[in-house]
Amino acid sequence: MNEQVIKMLLEGIKDTLYMTFGSVIIGYAVGLPLGILLYVSSEKGLRPNKVIYHVFDFVCNIIRSIPFLILLILLIPFTRLIVGQSYGSTATIVPLVICAAPYIARVVESSLNEVDAGVIEAAKSMGASNFQIITKVLLVEARTSLLTGFTITTGLLLGYSAMSGTVGGGGLGDIAVRYGYYRWQTDIMFVTVILLIIIFQIIQNVGTKISLKADHRKR
Repeated sequence: MNEQVIKMLLEGIKDTLYMTFGSVIIGYAVGLPLGILLYVSSEKGLRPNKVIYHVFDFVCNIIRSIPFLILLILLIPFTRLIVGQSYGSTATIVPLVICAAPYIARVVESSLNEVDAGVIEAAKSMGASNFQIITKVLLVEARTSLLTGFTITTGLLLGYSAMSGTVGGGGLGDIAVRYGYYRWQTDIMFVTVILLIIIFQIIQNVGTKISLKADHRKR
């Protein structure tokens, strides 16, 4: 493997990490508040509101039901409008965020639903406002589950970022498609697959350790 190929693979790793963590960060900026809103407006939430819940519930379900590759193609005009092009690592972040946000919202909603109702009632009896309950009780009590969800979401988006290589999304996925599929250079394809596995395992192991440390029940 020559120096040019190594340089290309290093660039692919950088683009893959950029797409994965860029979309995770922006996805959580959208999905976390949306997940809190779903929890708060649900039937057993702090301020039940059927209209708000069902509207956002419907939107989340619709987006999550569309396979990522199809969503990636559907969003090409929108992506071009946002970033000025429909290919490359930066452009791929747009569909990744739109795909990730509803998933993140569901993860957050599920995590908050796991919080013991008795803890919430105790906070209410002490005069805590809904905002205080959300920030100081729900998010704190659900932190282990939220961190686990963050790890799973990051791994999922790593896979999706690789999948985007089929339409010129950049990163290791793009290298695997261009060299492994179109040029039949299986050695490069195998290396990209191994690199993706290594990156995934690092994300999974680091995320699991952080989640375990944050779990107050194990102290």
